[in-house]
Amino acid sequence: MEAFTKLNGLVAPLDRSNVDTDAIIPKQFLKSIKRTGFGPNLFDEWRYLDYGEPGKDCSGRPLNTDFVLNQPRYQGAQILLARENFGCGSSREHAPWALLDYGFQAVVAPSFADIFANNCSKNGILPVVLDVDVVERLFGQVAATPGYRLDVDLEKQQVTTPGGETFRFEIDEFQKQCLLQGLDEISLTLQHADEIRAFEERRREEEPWLF
Repeated sequence: MEAFTKLNGLVAPLDRSNVDTDAIIPKQFLKSIKRTGFGPNLFDEWRYLDYGEPGKDCSGRPLNTDFVLNQPRYQGAQILLARENFGCGSSREHAPWALLDYGFQAVVAPSFADIFANNCSKNGILPVVLDVDVVERLFGQVAATPGYRLDVDLEKQQVTTPGGETFRFEIDEFQKQCLLQGLDEISLTLQHADEIRAFEERRREEEPWLF
């Protein structure tokens, strides 16, 4: 996965609490295990006025013009601003895949479902937890300011507004280092490739009947 260090991104506000993973990427799109191609179906039931199916061309589908991601001012957003308990529901990894494929690199919210937050970190998305009062203020600023952007600095663990306000966030140190270095679980394992090969060769010599 790509490393996450700093981001200056346009913010899109999703003003809904308890957004579950079935809303993020509906169940009919879970048949694929590829990590790409889910972006057009992110929030599918909210973005479109018809029913979406895997492989369906989304370019001609009727749009729900009231939905935030369909509004011109939020096109190209890289930061999603959300409410409490974002990503609740099932543990599907397709949810962060869809967010990342759409273009989001960070999600800011007062709280996340634990499994969803872990899945985000493992796939290169930074989940940022800020106090509910801070998030409320950010929603107001985004609504009042077209083109509103935030600076997110993972190394310093802080979010900075266009007006210069800075808010610190906490993150597990191991997850932080993995994001900074762009290491997922496979990459972490491959760092020990030489030791793994040596173990396999030694075991083959000591217990040849297993092979």
